[in-house]
Amino acid sequence: VGDSSVLTCPLKGNITMLTWTTSPKAGGSCSLVYRADKNMTNRTNCCDNINLIFRPHLAPALEIRQVGIAQEGNYSCEMVSTEGNFPMTYHLTVLAPPRPSLYCDEQGSPVCKAAAGKPPAQLSWVPESSSTAEEKGHDNGTVTVLSRFTASNTSVTNVTTCMMSHPAGNWSESIAC
Repeated sequence: VGDSSVLTCPLKGNITMLTWTTSPKAGGSCSLVYRADKNMTNRTNCCDNINLIFRPHLAPALEIRQVGIAQEGNYSCEMVSTEGNFPMTYHLTVLAPPRPSLYCDEQGSPVCKAAAGKPPAQLSWVPESSSTAEEKGHDNGTVTVLSRFTASNTSVTNVTTCMMSHPAGNWSESIAC
């Protein structure tokens, strides 16, 4: 989320026409058609953050600036050139890093929270805990995970550490309640 993504189309021969079609999970599709004979690009239903990129001696590309969760989906290109037609399809998966927090609840137990992540974060405790994580899904496809520390035995130290594991990054913090 928030980064740019660049998807390339195969470059073989001289480009006659290039077509990109997007099919995001949310919202309507978009198409960009470039015709070399007119050096013109036609855009249909495309957001302003989606553009074609042409660079000398490099494959033509589709740039998506400040990617959002709604742009997750399929992106297909077809390059028509002097050597034939060359299709390529991408499935864009968007990761949303969760917002981690660690605090003490009213009973004095540590609570670890990973808010609005995609996919859901994995939470674990040191020392080990018999707690289970609760997940709450949100309309935008993100998930908040909440875990309350439950001591396995009574001879546990006062300091506990929550560790969050996520494809967009890991995090850990300690607390004494």
